Amino acid sequence: MEERRERADAARNRQAILRAAEELLRRHPPEQVSIERVAAEAGVGKGTVFHRFGSRTGLMRELMNERARELEQAVAEGPPPLGPGAPPAERLVAFLAEVAALAARNGNLLAAHEHAVLTSKSPEPRESHPIYLSWHRHVTALIAEGRPDVDAGLIAHMLLGVLHMEPVASSLRAGAHERLAASYADLVRGLLGGSAGRG
Repeated sequence: MEERRERADAARNRQAILRAAEELLRRHPPEQVSIERVAAEAGVGKGTVFHRFGSRTGLMRELMNERARELEQAVAEGPPPLGPGAPPAERLVAFLAEVAALAARNGNLLAAHEHAVLTSKSPEPRESHPIYLSWHRHVTALIAEGRPDVDAGLIAHMLLGVLHMEPVASSLRAGAHERLAASYADLVRGLLGGSAGRG
């Protein structure tokens, strides 16, 4: 009984901490969202945040994972074109449009994660992040299915890498994800053929 209550308390604390981080990111520049501020906003001790997430980087990573989970599920088992069953070009256009929308909705979170990684004691490359790895695997597989003659892995890095280029990132922060989605569709059409529609 005691253990079950502790698990319930831990789950409540986790949600409170994630909600607090999200709320602070809405109101403040990413570099001002510290573990201390998150703990105070969530009504928990700083040690609780560190115990649950390990570091500021770990907290931002988990918040990003929460946001990305829905997209992962849609890709794995949702209806086409995002989910299985559509031609690779259509799936790729749909996926990149969703990634652009996700990046636009979460500009401050992406910036906070980047800031946390860059200022951490042992910075890790962006490409080692589980979300990036998952997205890269999916994009690589779709390109390889449609064009087995090209370097699908490298092209996937190129397509996803533009999200972190400042001109693209600033337009996403301004909410212009449809422009990026349309440009992605143009690139996919050029790469995989004319069957890909605009997202």
